[in-house]
Amino acid sequence: MVLTKDELIASLQHEVRVLLHLASKVDPAKLDYRPTAKQRSLLELLQYMTIVGPIHLRAIKAGVFDMDSWGTTWRTEQATAKTLNLEQAKDAIGRQSALFEELLGSCSDADLRAPMEMFGHKASRGLWIVRLVLSHYAAYRMQLFLYLKSCGREELNTMNLWGGMDAPQRRVIDELKTEEEDARKTGC
Repeated sequence: MVLTKDELIASLQHEVRVLLHLASKVDPAKLDYRPTAKQRSLLELLQYMTIVGPIHLRAIKAGVFDMDSWGTTWRTEQATAKTLNLEQAKDAIGRQSALFEELLGSCSDADLRAPMEMFGHKASRGLWIVRLVLSHYAAYRMQLFLYLKSCGREELNTMNLWGGMDAPQRRVIDELKTEEEDARKTGC
């Protein structure tokens, strides 16, 4: 496997951290924003993110995929997710870091390399986790980022999207440069 189990867990936890950072930038007055009539609203996107990773990861962990069972689980959890407000959605997303550790911590390398079929295709469980969990987070956090930018959050940038943090303020950067220059001049 390209990633170790610990790296996979850490990558998923990073995605949750970035998603929560972006969710902290949501203006509650903009929760109904949707770019087009048929796209999810900002709140619906966050509600979706409360279920997509956990549902897929549990199915992959089970090692046997049954479309009917998966569909029933999806509909049940989606109905619950649709009742969540912004704070409840953020709380549910925040709990996913521990869930990833719980579900993947007991997996061996052999478990992650074991083949399984989902949606008519065969791949290793590890690859399914990357395709259906890790990739979904990257894609949907990008969507959230773009929603936020469309809602007027023009200050958001690459640091917010990929690092899950605000960029240092220009003043702080300038102060650090001045300190470095002073240190070079004095030899310290």
